[in-house]
Amino acid sequence: MKYISPGSWFSLEYPNDWREFEDEEDSFLFYNPEKWNGNFRISAYRGKSAKYAQDCMADELQQNQSARREQAGPWACVYSAETFQENGAWYTSHIWLTGKGTISVECSFTVPKGESPRMAEDIIRSLKVREENEPLWKEVIPVRALEICVINECYDWAVSTIKKQLTKDFTAMKQDVESIQRLLDSGRFNKGQRAAWESFGIAFGTILVNEMDGMEWVTVIDGKKEYPALRFGDSSVMVYPLSLIWDYVKNGKPCDLKAEYARIESEVEKVLND
Repeated sequence: MKYISPGSWFSLEYPNDWREFEDEEDSFLFYNPEKWNGNFRISAYRGKSAKYAQDCMADELQQNQSARREQAGPWACVYSAETFQENGAWYTSHIWLTGKGTISVECSFTVPKGESPRMAEDIIRSLKVREENEPLWKEVIPVRALEICVINECYDWAVSTIKKQLTKDFTAMKQDVESIQRLLDSGRFNKGQRAAWESFGIAFGTILVNEMDGMEWVTVIDGKKEYPALRFGDSSVMVYPLSLIWDYVKNGKPCDLKAEYARIESEVEKVLND
């Protein structure tokens, strides 16, 4: 699984059965939610000097007597370890400091004491760091925690609004397309309320995920633009819920969600039949 950080400072690859979870600000957390085998965290910091990453590693070697130099694939690292006790169990945090140019990267892997850190070393080997003068990335990756927060906020607002305006529960199933359509046609929201139209688009997207097996949320990295979208399996069928309704509204055109649903369903069926 590939991960690209917000702002495209770095990318890495992590095991298919791991997921990203919310963590502290500027820190990104990954682990297997089904069978825990360690927490992997990564943070990146940008300095002004072209030798910032090297200077951070040199400082760590000077200040931490237990630190030593290591190589993880193409990355020269400064490695150290800390063992601690929590709720009666002993754990070890393996810590690597590395980076390139103006970007310093710190990775940690916390596992039960005595367990191997090799899994984290494999992740670090896949690390790529992009400096400001390098081209921005354009890729589609598994949905990040950041975009999941956007999806959840939009969805919760849409569900609450539908219930309030129509006194009707929203179950995110195909029949609920009609409820969203009623609000689009109601005149209760003006052209300038972009957040409302985007939220209704996310609610429509959630219906697609529930009704079309294989339709999943992803994160689109398009240069400086980063946003949630939908992709059917590994195909080229993409849906952009944030802009789907909004594009119609801002151009003064009516949006027929039943027609959109049928169009997307037809594209999915074509992929399945090919």
